Amino acid sequence: MAAFDYPTIADFVGNTPLVRLQRLPGQTSNTILAKLEGNNPAGSVKDRPALSMIQQAQARGDIRPGDTLIEATSGNTGIALAMAAAIMGYRMKLIMPDHMSAERKASMAAFGAELILVSQEEGMEGARDLADAMQARGEGLVLNQFGNLDNPRAHYEGTGPEIWAQTQGQVTHFVSSMGTTGTIMGVSRYLKEQNPDVQIVGLQPEDGAQIPGIRRWPEAYLPSIFERQRVDQIIDIPQQAAEDTMRRLASEEGIFCGVSSGGSVWAALELSRQLENAVIVAIICDRGDRYLSTGVFASR
Repeated sequence: MAAFDYPTIADFVGNTPLVRLQRLPGQTSNTILAKLEGNNPAGSVKDRPALSMIQQAQARGDIRPGDTLIEATSGNTGIALAMAAAIMGYRMKLIMPDHMSAERKASMAAFGAELILVSQEEGMEGARDLADAMQARGEGLVLNQFGNLDNPRAHYEGTGPEIWAQTQGQVTHFVSSMGTTGTIMGVSRYLKEQNPDVQIVGLQPEDGAQIPGIRRWPEAYLPSIFERQRVDQIIDIPQQAAEDTMRRLASEEGIFCGVSSGGSVWAALELSRQLENAVIVAIICDRGDRYLSTGVFASR
């Protein structure tokens, strides 16, 4: 009898559920759908580009198992890269601001990554600068999720086609918070190729808001993979609205997610008030369990 080719954990990245919101939309002719990226093995949408960046770099011969990889991260990418490095046999050094949640730090360490912290004041800009300095000293290769085309490629080849198929080509609006912008770039490219009328809506924190995983980038640090023309509309997310919607998703829809996902659904609900007969897809970036220590679910 021939041996059965069992799948590995890497085979379960992607193909995440798309579910309809039942209560938050209220009475409406629109359909609001949530793409549950927390169902990926390491718990976030970042599993897709993390695996893609390492696989493609290895296929090109840029790296080989046993090499050291470096990346600046605010959390989810770091966890995903730590998982992908463990799967494929690489050492991983991750640099992140020290105010990120304890669950995120512990998850990276559990996958075997070395964690290097910078101050909250230095932020992601400081983390990115340190990653570049470490690479210049020969301490490893920076994958550079902010400029690596294998990041949006993962969403062009995976997330976008999944949404198109799951909505049977009926999607009218795609809503995504923006961090590296890889998700929105890859999905926009794919969906616009299928139907140029699909509206792509990007989200960023309003001035003063601190929402994990997304940023209002200073011009000098704007991800080089970002192409402004691929986004039809950008909406600023208020901190309180994102947190309130996140808690309502858990208590009224049974969807346990993080703050940026709450912001994504808040924006989808705001859009819905202006539309009729629309099919709006919002990205649920991750799971809520990695934010419990912050107390955000207890704040009401």
